[in-house]
Amino acid sequence: MIEYLQTAILDELDKAILQALQTDGRISNADLARQINLSPPAIHTRIRRLEKQGYIRQYTALLDPEKAGYDMTCFVQMSLQVHQHQQVEAIRLAIQQMPEVLECYHLTGEFDYLMKVVVHNRQDLERFVMQRLTVLPGVARVQTGIVLSAVKSTTNIPL
Repeated sequence: MIEYLQTAILDELDKAILQALQTDGRISNADLARQINLSPPAIHTRIRRLEKQGYIRQYTALLDPEKAGYDMTCFVQMSLQVHQHQQVEAIRLAIQQMPEVLECYHLTGEFDYLMKVVVHNRQDLERFVMQRLTVLPGVARVQTGIVLSAVKSTTNIPL
C-alpha cells in the first residue's frame, strides 16, 4: 500500500520529464536537463525512478506502416459464441501470436474484442480474417472496418 502511494504522486518536474520523453524518447539527459532546468544527474535519477515505478514501460521506435509495406490499417471487432475461461484464454493466446495485430482489447458491449490490424493489401486482409480469425474455436462474428485516413494518432498520454 505504501509503495502504491509513493508511485501515485507525480510532481510537476516528473510530469515535464514524462511529457518530454513522450515527445522524444531519444532526448539526451543533458538536453532534457536544459529543457527542464535540472542537472543531468537529477534527470537521470528521476528517470530511473519513473522506470522502476512503472510509469515508463519501455522505449521504442514508432515506424510508418506504409513505408514498411503495410498499406491497410483495419479495426477488427470479434464476438465469441461462449465466454468460458478456457476458450477466452485460447483466443488471447492465439491473438498474441498474430504479428498483424498491433493492439487488442477485451471489451464489454456488443463485441468481445477490438483489434488494430495492419495488412499489406486486401488479399492479406481476407487471409487474416478467413484463415486466422474465423477458424478460432468459438468465434461467432467478425466485423472489419478499413481505415481511410488517420484523423489523430498519438502515443502521448496527457499529464
